[in-house]
Amino acid sequence: MHEGGGVPMLRDGVILLGFAMAFVLLFRKLGLGAVLGYLVAGALVGPHLLGLVGDAEQKLGIAELGITLLLFLVGLELSPTRLWQMRNDIFGLGLLQVALCGLAVALLVYGSTPFTLAAALALGLPLGLSSTAQVLPMLQSAGRLRTPFGERAFSILLFQDLSIVPLITIVAALSRNPADAAGPPGWVLGLYTVLAVVGLVLAGRFVLNPLFRLIGNLGEREMFVFAGLFTVIASAAVMEALGLSTALGAFVAGVMLAESPYRHELEADVEPFRTILLGLFFLAVGMMLDLTVIAERPVFVIAMAAALIVTKTAIVMGLGLLFRMAWRQALALGLLLSQGGEFGFVLFAQAQDAMLIEPQAASLFGAVVTISMATTPFLMAFTRRFRAEPRAGAAKLDGPVSDGASAIIVGYGRFGQTVGQMLVGQGVQVTLIDSDPETIAVAGDFGMKVYYGDGTRVDLLRRAGAEDAQALIFCLDGDRLDEASIGLIAKAFPDASILLRAYDRRHMMRIGAAPVAGAVRDVFESAISLARQSMRALGIDEAEIDHTEAEYRARDEARLKVQSETGDIRAGMDRMFSQRNAGLKEDCG
Repeated sequence: MHEGGGVPMLRDGVILLGFAMAFVLLFRKLGLGAVLGYLVAGALVGPHLLGLVGDAEQKLGIAELGITLLLFLVGLELSPTRLWQMRNDIFGLGLLQVALCGLAVALLVYGSTPFTLAAALALGLPLGLSSTAQVLPMLQSAGRLRTPFGERAFSILLFQDLSIVPLITIVAALSRNPADAAGPPGWVLGLYTVLAVVGLVLAGRFVLNPLFRLIGNLGEREMFVFAGLFTVIASAAVMEALGLSTALGAFVAGVMLAESPYRHELEADVEPFRTILLGLFFLAVGMMLDLTVIAERPVFVIAMAAALIVTKTAIVMGLGLLFRMAWRQALALGLLLSQGGEFGFVLFAQAQDAMLIEPQAASLFGAVVTISMATTPFLMAFTRRFRAEPRAGAAKLDGPVSDGASAIIVGYGRFGQTVGQMLVGQGVQVTLIDSDPETIAVAGDFGMKVYYGDGTRVDLLRRAGAEDAQALIFCLDGDRLDEASIGLIAKAFPDASILLRAYDRRHMMRIGAAPVAGAVRDVFESAISLARQSMRALGIDEAEIDHTEAEYRARDEARLKVQSETGDIRAGMDRMFSQRNAGLKEDCG
């Protein structure tokens, strides 16, 4: 029994993990993304090439739990309030995308194949859905999931998940299998969905939150892992028992815990399982790629995949423009959602059971889905420069004008936002300048007017009214400004105080004797604040904390002065607090 079960499982695991590591690392190195690496690795070890690992269907069934975990983690990021704010995009943009793409692809299949209209609908409607498992990790890795662009993409994906119930109903209504006549009608499935969501909401409020509070009080960290996985699997199992979307159940459970104090602990505990299972999912999809089918009809498979991508890109881009997105953002959204999705495999299997399509057709269009998924990283990589706002084109954004502001802030990222909002809170009139069009667009959504331009240029600062400003505040990332460039700005605007965000100690050394009224290193003040909190936690007296901070600041200032004068980063090391001289403060002072 050991040889019949355990050894093959271990052998398969070694082969899958080994090939996955090799190809994911290779494709990451080439800038093509991890998903394509998993797909290629799966196709290579699968039954249609090397034949090293079999039973792709069983592995796909297990790996689909990765999609469930992914939706649970996304739900943790979205509170019910935020979800309600997104309702127009979910039920407007999402509904139009599913309906228009599904019908357009169904007509494409009907017009280019000998399939009946019922079979074309059973194939085309699932192809209108995109891959949640592929798109969300791409948005997360790019840091765009919480941006307006990312939230619109997620709104469409969420409605696609909601649409599984009506799509299952449509396939059942078209069924030629007499056994399906005994299945529940569509309105019953819809009622099940509402009742299941309400039940999960109540369970989250009255069961899950008290459960996590109890575990937190006990201090059993490993129980968070068990409880987190139990929450996901239980919510998915309830939905599966009702014939509904398991991922939707996990998402609702996540939303219910989004405002829980244990949210971050749950994220940290569930994330490793999500990563492993999603990788296994794409490996299984690659293994299921029937290369024999592609070899028999290569022109059809490639042409249908290309037609699918072009059709969905065009429709989603058009919808993006209709919902007032810039054309570059709308094009990016279309390309990002242009592939077929993992739910296609599920619905193709149902269409096969309903006797609407033959097994060969399910394999053929499964290959279309896989190839379309494999193209997405290439499409996003190859069109990046085309989709990005060109420097010249960005001139269409408003350039700075003199509006009598007392302060000009250059750079409105995470640092500049805090500076700007505090000044505005004091009633100071500010002019904001940034060179990133996306930052400008996001700031506009929050009611802040940010002008486009390179705020380190003297001519642009002059147009912004720097001659009349009292303060020029540079909150830029990196270490672009040095002693010479600051000197030019100070000479052009002698009445303005110049304040600067410095990147690190080396940047402070490069600033040297530049005429700045103030300069703060990126993490200097926050590190001192955390050190003070740490000393309080250790029970150190407040007077001693103040004394230590004052002494550290004095030592650091003296050390920085010596470093700036000599240009040597190692100069003044005797002024540092270190383990060797920590007990000799009086001697070193």
